[in-house]
Amino acid sequence: MTHHIVEVEASELASGPQLIVVSGQDRADSDFRLGTREIDVHSHLRGQFFCVDSGLLHVRTEHGSWLLPPQRAGWIPPGLPHRVSVSGAHHGWSVFITPEASQCLPDRPCVIGISELMRALVLRAVTWSVQVQLNDEQARVIAVLLDEMRSAPHQPLHLPLPSDRRLLKVTQAILAKVSDERTLEEWATWAGLSPRTLSRLFRSETACSFSQWRQQARLSHALERLALGESVANVADALGYASPSHFIAMFKRNFGDSPAHYFAQRANVGEENWAGLATCWT
Repeated sequence: MTHHIVEVEASELASGPQLIVVSGQDRADSDFRLGTREIDVHSHLRGQFFCVDSGLLHVRTEHGSWLLPPQRAGWIPPGLPHRVSVSGAHHGWSVFITPEASQCLPDRPCVIGISELMRALVLRAVTWSVQVQLNDEQARVIAVLLDEMRSAPHQPLHLPLPSDRRLLKVTQAILAKVSDERTLEEWATWAGLSPRTLSRLFRSETACSFSQWRQQARLSHALERLALGESVANVADALGYASPSHFIAMFKRNFGDSPAHYFAQRANVGEENWAGLATCWT
């Protein structure tokens, strides 16, 4: 027996299998719609892992924002409101997990690395026919997939947002113009704070120093623009770097690769791998 479950139904299904896997494409009829688009604030009954093989996802919650370059998976716990920006993503997948099964996973959003085993398990599961009752082989695959997701290393792609209204005013101004070169002292004067207070707020509210937070904000902005195909030179200029080489050096320090290689080497799952994949139950 075969059924077709659209993404919104899969994410809201209280009963049924613990994990529901859907594949995504840049097509209007895709159950996990990708491409370049904005998805307004929403939440799911089920927890959700999602990953793209090209482009970038930017997830925003009350706790901050998370970036998902290719071959990273984002985790959103059940019931947590979030907003998603999709930039140049052509293929990917999403796994919806019941609230009960989600209890062994983090209670806050995070980004994890994708192992070859995890990706192989997802590709296996997304090809299965719809079944409420798993056979023994499928149950073993699902158990290993859940273990892989639970034990995967977390990636430092989080931009925390403060709750203090004074610091939030500063961070929102920086995000509005990430190339702004004002110093901590100048931002403190602008916000009516002492430099010492502003520095303390950054540490206590974001667990980052001012310079660390601003660099992470710039990296977030750069990744989004690069994912849309903008040139390194244009991105470097927009972020206020004196030359593309300075920007590339900063990018390599943080990601271990040049911008061009970073995206090219991670977009390594071709269109043929996802052709014909339908929504599946696992």
